Amino acid sequence: MRLLVTGGTGFIGSNFVHYILKKYPAYRIVNLDKLTYAGNLENLADIKGDSRHEFIHGDICDQDCVRTIISGGVDAVVNFAAESHVDRSILDSREFVRTNIEGTRNLLDISRENKIGRYIQISTDEVYGSLGDAGAFTENTPIAPNSPYSASKASADLLVGSYCRTHGFPAIITRCSNNYGPYQFPEKLIPLLITNAMADIPLPIYGDGLNIRDWIHVQDHCAAIDAVLHHGRTGEVYNAGGHEELPNIEVACRILAALGKDESLLTYVQDRPGHDRRYAIDSTKLENEIGWKPVINFADGLSETIAWYSGNASWVKHVRSGAYLKYYEEMYGNRAWERRRPRLRKATKA
Repeated sequence: MRLLVTGGTGFIGSNFVHYILKKYPAYRIVNLDKLTYAGNLENLADIKGDSRHEFIHGDICDQDCVRTIISGGVDAVVNFAAESHVDRSILDSREFVRTNIEGTRNLLDISRENKIGRYIQISTDEVYGSLGDAGAFTENTPIAPNSPYSASKASADLLVGSYCRTHGFPAIITRCSNNYGPYQFPEKLIPLLITNAMADIPLPIYGDGLNIRDWIHVQDHCAAIDAVLHHGRTGEVYNAGGHEELPNIEVACRILAALGKDESLLTYVQDRPGHDRRYAIDSTKLENEIGWKPVINFADGLSETIAWYSGNASWVKHVRSGAYLKYYEEMYGNRAWERRRPRLRKATKA
């Protein structure tokens, strides 16, 4: 099989490239990535020179580029390419609309022109909005996005679904819970907390720190996408969750405990506008239909992730420089930092 993987130098995309090449020695991957701030060729340094992997620097919104790749012979498309950080979408939503909606439309049209056999749209649980204290998102939960980012992803999902129903296009949508693992850009919660703690920099915790997320290790997510790619039903949506719900403050405490750092580094900051209170994924459909289940528990996965960041100091130093520092100051420097010490239960080591 020859796959077009878009956004394959980013966090989840690069992990998926590694996963596929390791599991399927006969597969070939064309990796199309714009190399924005979150795209990093260092994530693929260990497969440099592998003839099964071809990297192309390009934009999914570029019709000529995408058409040249797909018309050259592609069996399936897996679309990871997206602007994905909620905070950045609040600052400026234009690139989110362009990449996440227009880029998806471009991929759909050109894939349809070339009669691609399968198209996988990688989405997010954030399109469902915010949960109450009970229950979990199912594939039938109405989408109700609360941020410009999640609205752009929900729009793309609706577009993909419309192509399935209108054109009989062979697409499937996956929606996952919060990912963590190696190669994640440190604007996201877990790598932000790990790298700040490693540098003895305050760990910014939004609001009261009790926003709850369902965590899935990126390798479990890659396995879910693999299962859907090969066995999923066209036109369906499949949820993939880790069944590991934790409030953000508990995640921060576990990271500090694992690194031997003091909880005085925890500092509350002004909450994010429209901050969803809780996410939880019900992945029963994927588990029952295809037999996928997450296998990495959060304690083990977090420990391995902390070890990866601790052991890759040069990677961390490179990504936490330049534009990242400017963004960090813009995002957190203008927020009012609470001076009170957080009321914390004792952290459990990861």
